[in-house]
Amino acid sequence: MESEALTIKGLAAGYGAVRALDGVSLHVRSGETVALLGANGNGKTTLMRCLLGLVRPWEGELRANVGGRTVELDRLEPEEIVALGIVLVPEGRRLFADLSVEDNLALGAYRPAARRRYAENFARCCEMFPRLRERRRQRVGSMSGGEQQMVALGRAVMAAPEILLVDEPSVGLAPILVRQTIDAIADLKRRLGLTVLMAEQNLAQAIRVVDRGYVLAHGRVAFEGRSAAELAENPVVRDIYLGR
Repeated sequence: MESEALTIKGLAAGYGAVRALDGVSLHVRSGETVALLGANGNGKTTLMRCLLGLVRPWEGELRANVGGRTVELDRLEPEEIVALGIVLVPEGRRLFADLSVEDNLALGAYRPAARRRYAENFARCCEMFPRLRERRRQRVGSMSGGEQQMVALGRAVMAAPEILLVDEPSVGLAPILVRQTIDAIADLKRRLGLTVLMAEQNLAQAIRVVDRGYVLAHGRVAFEGRSAAELAENPVVRDIYLGR
């Protein structure tokens, strides 16, 4: 039986008096790509932030299996979680616009294990995203949205991740760039042997690359698809939660 890289049980969290997540339970097996689907405001980003220690859960359990050991994520600080190899590509990319491509990539190599592999990972970034080598001296703020998403994904590669969390990669991108970005995530997962949890609104693009997924609605798991096909074919997912 495949081990579970991430396990979430009965997760409740929110902001002030607002409950954004209410009893969410899900898991991601080692080596899987799992989609977290749903419209804006249904708790996807809050769940990602809980996994990184940026939002403290009110209730529930958050566990990860990394490096052959199980850890309780809700007991750790964000920098400790990143040090384990759990890395987030945040919604909106969150790059340093006034710094160069190379400087933004370098900031990804925060943890000691990543610093030791800096040259190897930088070469890998440039192999996967050749444009980053061509524009390594360019200021990130002068790049297009698609190019900036490449930098954000490259920064994650520089962190030498074991578990990759990707939050809304398609936000603000033209349709053709959405497809390219989703394909880049799939390629990154394949090359590096990662476990991926991807929060996304775009069902049509997400189901091309994921193994299975969950739909969040009003802070709860409304549907669990045991395969990408099951997600695509379920009328509740398509017509109600995703409006497709």
